[in-house]
Amino acid sequence: MNKKLSNRKRIERPDLRIWDVNDLLSYISSHGDKTAYRYFENDRLKEMTYSKFYKMTMSVAAGFNKMGLVGRRVAVIGDTSPQWLATYIGALASGTVIIPMDKELAISEIEKFLEQVDADAIVYSKSFNEKFISTISSHPTVKYFIPISAEYGEEFNSKVLPFATLLEYGEENLAQGYKVPIVKNREEMCEMLFTSGTTGTSKCVMLCQKNIFSAVESALASVCFVSDDVVMSVLPVHHTYELMCLLAELVLGITTCINDSLRHVMKNLSLFKPTGLVLVPLFLNTMYRKIWSEAEKSGRDKVLRTGMKLSGNLRKVGIDVRGKLFKSVTEAFGGRLDHIICGGAKLNPEIVYAFEEFGISVFEGFGITECSPLVSVDRYYNRRPGSIGPSVPACQVRIDPNGEQTEEGYAMGEIQVKGDNVMLGYYNNEEANAEVFTDDGWFRTGDVGYLDADRYIYITGRIKFVIVLENGKNVFPEEIEEYLETIDTISESCVIGRKAADSDSIILTAVVYPNFAKFAKGASDDEIKETIRREINAVNKKLPTFKQIKAVEIRKTEFEKTTTKKIKRQLVK
Repeated sequence: MNKKLSNRKRIERPDLRIWDVNDLLSYISSHGDKTAYRYFENDRLKEMTYSKFYKMTMSVAAGFNKMGLVGRRVAVIGDTSPQWLATYIGALASGTVIIPMDKELAISEIEKFLEQVDADAIVYSKSFNEKFISTISSHPTVKYFIPISAEYGEEFNSKVLPFATLLEYGEENLAQGYKVPIVKNREEMCEMLFTSGTTGTSKCVMLCQKNIFSAVESALASVCFVSDDVVMSVLPVHHTYELMCLLAELVLGITTCINDSLRHVMKNLSLFKPTGLVLVPLFLNTMYRKIWSEAEKSGRDKVLRTGMKLSGNLRKVGIDVRGKLFKSVTEAFGGRLDHIICGGAKLNPEIVYAFEEFGISVFEGFGITECSPLVSVDRYYNRRPGSIGPSVPACQVRIDPNGEQTEEGYAMGEIQVKGDNVMLGYYNNEEANAEVFTDDGWFRTGDVGYLDADRYIYITGRIKFVIVLENGKNVFPEEIEEYLETIDTISESCVIGRKAADSDSIILTAVVYPNFAKFAKGASDDEIKETIRREINAVNKKLPTFKQIKAVEIRKTEFEKTTTKKIKRQLVK
């Protein structure tokens, strides 16, 4: 593969400023009758213009005001939809504190979280209509349950207020002269988010408008998305990464197409024909494997490899024929896909190079909920695969040295952040706040990495997952897993440290979920394990001795993951 990445012309947006939610509303209003959303409702494809979405958002804000929820706390949960987003923005606009929640949580956890933050109301999608029936009558703090789709089939009680009625309240209030208030204090809490974990370990992050919109503005200054883009939304909307991108898309006037199910991703790519995507590495890895799987099935894998080599050589002399050579590949993603932002976990640079060969540019970024979430992104106009880019305008990044250095002499250590995007703190958790902030006010990300001479950031792993060997050396499993991702017989892997039965030695062990499609039907467990063991041995030759995998364990089921598709390492035993 010819490892060459093309840089793009820098987009200047000097007049683009988003100080608070009122600026966001102005941008939404300015896009008029352009299509804001294409989405499925009751299995039917629908569209909503920016003007209609603006009207809905204003009605939500006025409705919350009419209901006396200004200054109170309202949760929102469920599938991505214009109504979910109108609830979020409408809450910010009215002065209501919004609490986006993970739709994958158990009902018992949702109930505890709602009580923990004294939520007064919750807006929810159709999938929660039946789930909340007992919660409606028993929850101690929630006064209003607001179903987006009121199709219960039974009588409502006084706590249930359909979303349509909320909008009617808002329309009445607007007719009576209600106007969205000016934001007087950008540093007042306006959003509460729970980090991933159980009710016992999850922390509640407090964000303000300065946090949220400094991250949105930084995203717009750092990525190549433009108003003509069509973006398909795939990731869960409650997560700050996806939510920040959705807000940025509204500023630019992008048409956002909402994927209705992970089972339908490929079908919907063909339907919506997006030019851009916002993904996590698991999706990108899956797409890459599908390309080669389809090529092998049709017997065109050798042709594809030859084409990649030919294309690479032609690009060296300024001739770009990727659009013609790889049309069959790009058609699987709708035929227009041009750029992808990827974050949420470490990405193998080889995937970036591979997609570049097909004519699709991938830009890796880094963020964390506590930073609203954006910290850095690889610049499209000055790319460095393997790096998550320099810090965005909203913040600064530094390294707290741990005594180790890279081969180039760069100091390694914890990545720390300071800036407008950094949270107010954790709600009612002074102990956690004391742990996560340094004495001079920098946020500890928990990620380890280094800065190069141009202050591009490179991540090597997370502190809490580090494996300490008996000789004192530190091994970050993410580094090794990056190599394992290149093995096509492995679908998923997690590297852990097993303690030897007869000593204090730590054995680096790869727990592997095989790509069973790569094995003959009826292949035994021993045959599968031996094949993977041989391929891992080949990878070991590329690694220092202390980082080499010594043992392999095979599992029959996928790893349990978060809603952003990260493996829950703490559950891997």
